[in-house]
Amino acid sequence: MDPRNGRRRLVLIPIQLASYAIIAIMGQTTQNINILFVNEVDNNLANVAVEVALNYVKKNPQLGLSVDMMYVEGNRTDSKDLLQALCSKYGQSLSENRPPHLLLDTTLTGVSSETVKSFSLALGIPTVSASFGQEGDLRQWRDLTPTKRGYLLQVMPPADMIPQVIRSIIIYMNITNAAILYDNTFVMDHKYKALLQNIPTRHVITTIADDRDRASQIEKLRNLDINNFFILGSLASIKQVLESAKNEYFERNFAWHVITQEQKDLTCNVENATIMFLRPMSDSSSKDRLGSIRTTYNLKQEPQITGFFYFDLTLRALIAIKNILQSGSWPSNMKYITCEDYDGTNTPNHTIDLKTAFIEVTEPTTFGPFEIPKGGKMQFNGNTYMKFDMDINAVSIRSGASVNTHSLGTWEASLNAPINVANEAEIKNLTADVVYRVYTVVQAPFIMRDPTAPKGFKGYCIDLLNKIAEIVEFDYEIREVEDGKFGNMNENGEWNGIVRKLIDKQADIGLGSMSVMAERETVIDFTVPYYDLVGISIMMQLPSTPSSLFKFLTVLETNVWLCILAAYFFTSFLMWIFDRYSPYSYQNNREKYKNDDEKREFNIKECLWFCMTSLTPQGGGEAPKNLSGRLVAATWWLFGFIIIASYTANLAAFLTVSRLDTPVESLDDLSKQYKILYAPLNGSSAMTYFQRMADIEAKFYEIWKEMSLNDSLTAVERSKLAVWDYPVSDKYTKMWQAMLEAGLPNSLEEAVQRIRNSTSASGFAFLGDATDIRYQVLTNCDLQMVGEEFSRKPYAIAVQQGSPLKDQFNNAILMLLNRRELEKLKEQWWKNDDVQNKCEKPDDQSDGISIQNIGGVFIVIFVGIGMACITLLFEFWYYKYRNNSKVIDVAESTDQQHGGTIVKNVRPAGKLMKQDSLKDSTKGHNYQNLRTRTLMPNLSKFQPRF
Repeated sequence: MDPRNGRRRLVLIPIQLASYAIIAIMGQTTQNINILFVNEVDNNLANVAVEVALNYVKKNPQLGLSVDMMYVEGNRTDSKDLLQALCSKYGQSLSENRPPHLLLDTTLTGVSSETVKSFSLALGIPTVSASFGQEGDLRQWRDLTPTKRGYLLQVMPPADMIPQVIRSIIIYMNITNAAILYDNTFVMDHKYKALLQNIPTRHVITTIADDRDRASQIEKLRNLDINNFFILGSLASIKQVLESAKNEYFERNFAWHVITQEQKDLTCNVENATIMFLRPMSDSSSKDRLGSIRTTYNLKQEPQITGFFYFDLTLRALIAIKNILQSGSWPSNMKYITCEDYDGTNTPNHTIDLKTAFIEVTEPTTFGPFEIPKGGKMQFNGNTYMKFDMDINAVSIRSGASVNTHSLGTWEASLNAPINVANEAEIKNLTADVVYRVYTVVQAPFIMRDPTAPKGFKGYCIDLLNKIAEIVEFDYEIREVEDGKFGNMNENGEWNGIVRKLIDKQADIGLGSMSVMAERETVIDFTVPYYDLVGISIMMQLPSTPSSLFKFLTVLETNVWLCILAAYFFTSFLMWIFDRYSPYSYQNNREKYKNDDEKREFNIKECLWFCMTSLTPQGGGEAPKNLSGRLVAATWWLFGFIIIASYTANLAAFLTVSRLDTPVESLDDLSKQYKILYAPLNGSSAMTYFQRMADIEAKFYEIWKEMSLNDSLTAVERSKLAVWDYPVSDKYTKMWQAMLEAGLPNSLEEAVQRIRNSTSASGFAFLGDATDIRYQVLTNCDLQMVGEEFSRKPYAIAVQQGSPLKDQFNNAILMLLNRRELEKLKEQWWKNDDVQNKCEKPDDQSDGISIQNIGGVFIVIFVGIGMACITLLFEFWYYKYRNNSKVIDVAESTDQQHGGTIVKNVRPAGKLMKQDSLKDSTKGHNYQNLRTRTLMPNLSKFQPRF
């Protein structure tokens, strides 16, 4: 812009090559080169390396270079001042007739880098840039024409290539989560998306926090379910991060990878850690040159790889410009314009092939050769870099000292090169075991404590999680949630239990009989259901029907039995009296009835027998002969018929009613009575159900009330709302109030104890998940499940909202479902469980009378048989050994003097005498001794036989 007239003016300055030709003719081989060096604040290493490169050129005249450098420094965030400085320096060089042959750009990133790219593109200045960015990241150079691509070059610095090793490590070790921390020695702005693109790894890329927030930063990353940490930075920054982490973060479920540009050893004050340590290695073929440059030109600043990169890049760019000038390829009509002259459309059209010249430079490099794409569709910019290798080591640190370092492999710098592993087993040991934090609530048979189990717990859900772990390949550590709740939301929208743990990122998995609920799904995610729909059911104490072997006797009261017994004896006594004193009875008319076939004398024994047998189907036998006796017998028969019929009917009814005595059979029955208390578990899904139903009823009542009292309604409309019955049910409102009055148990064990402490006057019913109740019934013989299930909901595994575990677990559960593994687990824990009690089968309505209730009849038989046996023995004894009886032996002989009978021997009863041959000594006669048994009172009637 001309200050005199305000117009833009174009300044054309021809390049005077005549002097160069004259110098060549005269034999002078030194080429003068003007460069404009643009650097960024705090990038002091670039300044040092460029100065060393210029000094190297001066001390090596064989290079044939003479360099005149102009220097511009800018701030990464201030483009205006930088542009003004560039325009000023550039305008000054044009006014002095020494325009720059090359713009050497060592800005790193940000607006400073974009300003330099825009400046060089607009004014057509040949540029070699060492800015960060892959292909397409340099926005100002994104759509260059082929001509401009020939002189606008970018070579990526080592710090832009080193982060690519993270991609290679993650791919090789199949890492699913990563936190990438970096300091100011690396630039990662352009790698947030590109670094792990198309890799299913959940990751966070962030700068290292300051000293005050560094520990909390690591804690927050851990709460994001990240256990693989990558640190990019200087050794000092790496040391600070490692020392800020808790000791528990160096356990087997964590992995630390530290990556630096420096070549020194890793040191940090941690207690016990094994860390993957990566650092660059120089090219073995260039070690002599590197050592010479370090010592001769004092280029010793760290990181060395970056310093030598700037050195090699500067030297190569200068030689490339020299070769172009000396070969005559530099345009003879080179035109330049100032910043004031640029209008957005008048960029000079230069045809300088700096790219080819840069590629053809044969000067050896110091740290590593440049990798330059040759041919094909790959562009120079974003794909050119210095080649080098990264050494991969495992460093073991104990009590702050490095005790062991061994090599694991190498990585050759590239955008997609894999790592070269020397020891696969050891590098696998550095992989963070995928260990998820599982929180649960103990509830049999899903989760049960077992100190002998590997994880301290057993149950259906533990077996399920183990099978999922085999498919997804992970390990887990399980803990019981402190408050013992699955998760409920209070009035302030705050959660407790497992849901709280998942929200706060303190848990990865929520395991147990956890119901899928709408409000829970707003803050956490659920997998597909692993269990059938489970509803709420009722658990009560199993009514104990008293059993008695003589239950058939309890049909009639004791006084009734006594009355029957009295009637029996009284009737028997009357029959005996009537038969004894009636003139028409058998015993008083023996001659009249002597020809009858049955001659029965009704003495007291026969009367008792007759009345007893009359009550049986066998009948009493022959009835009395007299009419009065028969009337008594008929009356007894009628009495017996009525008693037996009544007894039979009452016995059947009594046994049936005792088995039908169930006070509650459904939720409606429970709500309509007040004798039995009932309540769900505090904080359970059942409690939420009843509380919510009560709230809905209250809201419906308010809506109906508001409609009924609405003054804007007409009389006709209001009359349509008038009903005699209450239109809104208050069933759940009353039930919820009754539950609060009864008190909600805090644990299932407390609920079971309250049920067992129930009495007939005040019972207790528990409302809970049907699976929990069903298991309690299986393992306790004194409990029963009443009614049908209601409010059925599925069980699922809970994970953090947005967690990748949801899809992984879904696939695993569906695989198990297809393999029928879930059915096997259900069979194992509900039917084949060792703790299942072998309960006696309760009497059912369709069952017959049990032996416990009718066994007394058999006892009656055995008692009768026993009495008969005793009676038989008594009869035998009574017949054989009569009271006061004796057995005598009588011997008859002829007394010569008296001619009478002589009693020779008399013996007591029971002594049987043998026959004796009595011989009369005087007569010489033999007599048979006659033996007889007789009572002593009848001895006088005995007539001897001879």
